[in-house]
Amino acid sequence: MAKEQQAPAYGGQALVEGVMFGGKEHTVTAIRRKDDSIDYFHLPKKQNSVAKKLKKIPFIRGIVALIESAGIGSRHLTFSSDRYDVMPGEEVEDEKEPSKLAMILGVAAVGVLSFLFSKFVFTLVPVFLAELFTFIAPGKTAQILLESLFKLLLLLGYLAVISMTPFIKRVFQYHGAEHKVINAYENNLPLTVENIQAQSRLHYRCGSSFILFTVIVGMFIYFLVPADPLWLRLVNRILLIPVVLGVSFEVLQLTNAVRNIPVLKYLGYPGLWLQLLTTKEPDDEQVEVAILSFEKLLEVEKHGVAALEKEKATDEDTDTSAIPVQG
Repeated sequence: MAKEQQAPAYGGQALVEGVMFGGKEHTVTAIRRKDDSIDYFHLPKKQNSVAKKLKKIPFIRGIVALIESAGIGSRHLTFSSDRYDVMPGEEVEDEKEPSKLAMILGVAAVGVLSFLFSKFVFTLVPVFLAELFTFIAPGKTAQILLESLFKLLLLLGYLAVISMTPFIKRVFQYHGAEHKVINAYENNLPLTVENIQAQSRLHYRCGSSFILFTVIVGMFIYFLVPADPLWLRLVNRILLIPVVLGVSFEVLQLTNAVRNIPVLKYLGYPGLWLQLLTTKEPDDEQVEVAILSFEKLLEVEKHGVAALEKEKATDEDTDTSAIPVQG
């Protein structure tokens, strides 16, 4: 772990039958197709000068990063959803099948895009539930504690239910594979299936941890604003969503920074516990896909898009999977 602080901080996202990894300037997805071939998708990170400046400001940078992740993640998600169950060369067929759309929405429900909507729901519904129990939990403190409890129960219940579906379970397995690859890389281990399978499927920088921190951080922030009457509490909760997101991002960064310090490392444990629901142990084939995705990202980060164009030309000559390059 001695070299961990010197290594770039890579992140990722589980997709439909694949994994996306992102670096400083590029994002790359690898998916396993219906014919068992591997297909890649590359998307460079493009930031304007305003976004770059905002990402340097604490409490604001988290919101900018979330918006950026939503935009990039949705394009990678669309790529994987459109191609994973279609034979190469038939990508334009059956794009409007209801089942395909349902699957796309199912995966999006556990991604960053769905989080923006669900944050609204999980913020307001607990307020009404807590209000129903004012006869046994009156007062601001009791109401906020009860509200936070309902929010946590809704989150855990939602994740537990969707994780029981076979489709989402496979996505969560790819989520576990993503974490294992990052852990192996940060531990300076060769990226082999054996080494990666020996790693933990949990990681401090995971978006699942971020979601849980919004519940905890929100509880403390709500103590600082009025809770009565009900309409004012609802307005406060909506207006404070950006504040909660911004502070939660900083908490996530802090727990990652102190994860190797005795005692302080436990600050990130609640997020790791939640990942027991949002990740599953992957099989070797899923780990292989994650390895290919990450190795391709490292290659692109080092050599640029030329590396993809070169392989694309090779693939076309040998009639294997193509690598779409998005500008």
